[in-house]
Amino acid sequence: MKDLFGKKNQAKNNELTGLDLTDGNYKIPKHLAIIMDGNGRWAQKRHLPRVAGHKEGMETVKRVTKLANAAGVKVLTVYAFSTENWSRPSDEVKFLMKLPVTFFDTFVPELQAQNVKVETIGDIDKLPDSTKKAVDDAKEATKENTGLILNFALNYGGQAEIVEAAQSLAEDVKAGKLDADQIDKDLLASRLTTGFLGDLANPDLIVRTSGEERLSNFLPWQAAYSEFYFTNVFWPDFVEADFNEAIKAYTKRDRRFGKVKA
Repeated sequence: MKDLFGKKNQAKNNELTGLDLTDGNYKIPKHLAIIMDGNGRWAQKRHLPRVAGHKEGMETVKRVTKLANAAGVKVLTVYAFSTENWSRPSDEVKFLMKLPVTFFDTFVPELQAQNVKVETIGDIDKLPDSTKKAVDDAKEATKENTGLILNFALNYGGQAEIVEAAQSLAEDVKAGKLDADQIDKDLLASRLTTGFLGDLANPDLIVRTSGEERLSNFLPWQAAYSEFYFTNVFWPDFVEADFNEAIKAYTKRDRRFGKVKA
């Protein structure tokens, strides 16, 4: 399948040959989040079934994980499956549920070699048993790794996440463990599924591929002050040159977090 677009991607990479993201001239986001969009349209343009795009998209996850790790990114969160994706055709959903099994089977040894740790956000307990086992096994196998955190948003919905955090706080208030006036943004944030990331919970940069320009229920709380980068490139076509362009764009941003520079 790679032969369908390999020459094109190599040409794109050659345009930025020599760009060294570690040379100090670029700002590297500590937390990079990606809405991986365009798999189905990539496949349709090639007269392939939509699932072929999803399969190739997982190869892009491998490629971008290595790029992010080499660049010094601390957390890479990828939007792999949303709570709304269950409404897709059943055959497509079944294929998507099988992808983590084959993905981790081939990629965990490389993750180990690169000191990458696998984590997840979202309700993985509702995934099929084989899918959940593959995810749990990958997390267990890499739990001691101290490098990049590869964080999969699986069966994730941002609005549901906020509701569940609010419900958790309400239960504590009802039980007398917490006063309502003690609830602030930091306490609520700690109850979100990204709470385990601590100071790295909020993405510095959110990238969305395929030309769409919306969050689609992805990290709405955490994205309050994130920078956004939109590209028309479909996710399976996202190569090193595209990654570098996103980093270059982020480098030029002036992040003031609502303040005025002195």
